[in-house]
This record gives sequence, C-alpha cells and structure tokens, in this order.
Amino acid sequence: MRNSKGSLFIVSAPSGAGKTTLIKRLIEETGGLALAVSHTTRKPRPGEVEGRDYHFVGRAEFMGMRDRGEFVEWAEVHGNFYGTSRGMLQSIMSTGADVLHDIDVQGARQIRESGMPAVFIFILPPSLRVLEERLRGRESDSEEIVRRRLANAADEVKGYFIYDYVILNDTLEQALKDLSAIVTTRRLRTETVDNAWVSRNFLAELDG
Repeated sequence: MRNSKGSLFIVSAPSGAGKTTLIKRLIEETGGLALAVSHTTRKPRPGEVEGRDYHFVGRAEFMGMRDRGEFVEWAEVHGNFYGTSRGMLQSIMSTGADVLHDIDVQGARQIRESGMPAVFIFILPPSLRVLEERLRGRESDSEEIVRRRLANAADEVKGYFIYDYVILNDTLEQALKDLSAIVTTRRLRTETVDNAWVSRNFLAELDG
C-alpha cells in the first residue's frame, strides 16, 4: 500500500542503551527508512563524508539558517553548532520515505515544541546498573567518562515523559520487534495513506 508522505521518528536513549545498534538493524531489515543528517559547524573527522555523516557548513551559514528559523532544533556543543533542518526532513518525507532521527533529549524537546509532527521513541536499558555494566564492558572509556555518562543518563531518563513510546532494551531482538512495530503501526494510519493510490486502484475501477 502506498503512503503519500513519510513520518518522522525521533529516537533518543542514554549512551550505552543500544540505540545505535537498534537503528542500524531496523534500517537494514525495514525498507523505506532514511537517517536524518544534521548540519554542523564542526570540521569533518577522518572518514566522515559530506551528506552522509553531516552537512558541514561554516559558522556564518549556520547562524543564517538559525536566524531564518530553518532548524527545528539546534544546540552548541563544545564550541560547535549542530542543527536539524526542517527543509531536509520535509524533502525526504515528501518522497514517501520515513525519517529516523537519532537525537538527545534536549533536541527532542525542541522538536516537540516546534510543532513538527513526529513519533517520539525513548530507549531504556533494563536498569542503571546494567547500563553501567555495558559502558564498562566497552573498555574504551575512562572512569571519568563512564561516570559522566551515567550522570547524564539519569538526567535524560527524567525526560522520558515527553516521548510517545518507551522501549526497554533488555534483549536486542525483542527491542527491535517493538521498534519495528511502532514504525509499522504509524505506516498503517489513515492519514499516511496515498489517497490518489486508493482512488486509482479501487474507486476509479468502480466508477468505470
């Protein structure tokens, strides 16, 4: 069944909750999904590609976009600016594709307040203790970073109530099923159906 326009899915989670893996698996196993690509004033890192990882822009260009209200959310992080272009999201969704946006709670709150229609999903680890075990299991972060991530996680979880759905990532496969179910449910809503497709495939034949 054809959809006339795509939907925006906002996905947030504390670091270590498995969000990146879930999003990657969902895109691999579900058609018609695209990742949102943010704008940033940060310089590209080795291996990063323009338009795939970020849209890299100068500070003046970013500020111009911000002042014209072109971002549904933006933030300054460590002296660099990051933002999500409303036009970019609308352009992808106008093709009928759905957009997944991996973003923190602060950005999700801004998008909610912007009034842009979206489905908001929060990924939870089983507990803070399990999250700590996962972070330490990476063996890539210092003790200071682990403690900071845990403190940030506690603050982020406080904002879960602004989301429409909460998924518990206890086992990856079940969490993936839950995430996929949310996408499927949204795609089946009547407001996303392509009315012209329905008319062409059903009503035109009846009229004839």
